[in-house]
Amino acid sequence: MTLRVALLGTGLMGAGMARSMLRAGLDVTVWNRSVDKTTDLGEAGARVATDPSDAVRDADIVVTMLFDVESVEAVMSEAIDAIADGVPWVQTSTVGIAGTERLASLASEHDVTFVDAPVLGTRAPAENGALTVLAGGPVDVRDQVAPLFDAIGSTTVWVGEKAGDGHRLKLVANSWVLSITTATAQAVGMAQHLEIDPRQFLDSISGGPLDCGYAQLKGDAMITGSLDPSFALDGATKDSGLIADAMEGAGMDASVMRAIRSRFAAASDAGYSDSDMAAVIHGFEA
Repeated sequence: MTLRVALLGTGLMGAGMARSMLRAGLDVTVWNRSVDKTTDLGEAGARVATDPSDAVRDADIVVTMLFDVESVEAVMSEAIDAIADGVPWVQTSTVGIAGTERLASLASEHDVTFVDAPVLGTRAPAENGALTVLAGGPVDVRDQVAPLFDAIGSTTVWVGEKAGDGHRLKLVANSWVLSITTATAQAVGMAQHLEIDPRQFLDSISGGPLDCGYAQLKGDAMITGSLDPSFALDGATKDSGLIADAMEGAGMDASVMRAIRSRFAAASDAGYSDSDMAAVIHGFEA
């Protein structure tokens, strides 16, 4: 039988994941609060549900890809009673460690198996089925969710068996991604304000031990102003706060990550919240 997947949330990442599922031959039902974000997916072969409960009712797997813990909790509180027995909830949104614990508790209260499975990657990997899935969940559900993970990702890393295990690695990885992006913005912006060609900075590190593909990619976007979202600035602002919370919860000094978050927030306040996170360069304006 074809695996039936209900996907709640078809924004930047969710839409790409849905297309990858369809391409892999899965039977996909989608729901999004903004119905216009499901139109293209319906034309591509997904069933478009009118509400979350309708979306999950006949699913073999339920997937959430929404903005934050509040949106996931609100949607799943409405839908969870319609999930059939034995159907796992795969939670791919980045909601932080405390947020994951909240959602796992909601699942437990309703006797639903919870899989913590945030993903590494941006819009293009989501659309190409090339995400990295960082999963935490019980061993006995892994074969059940494997076809889904194979559809949306090129790699699955089972970090552990507990809810929150996947998120711990995701926050570690995102701490590096956001730090590299912000450091690149600082260097490019500094070059511009010192009236030198910022491409000379990128060229000077190219191919050497200081080089980084992400710095080249985001640096070029900053220089050209090509800010169509791949990883949206508002998501980077949210995630940097979650990372700082996790650091402090683990007994670390999070002042650097708090400073990084402040630059994302400043760029958002300047009107770039819906742009790519490369727009953090605008957070360095005095």
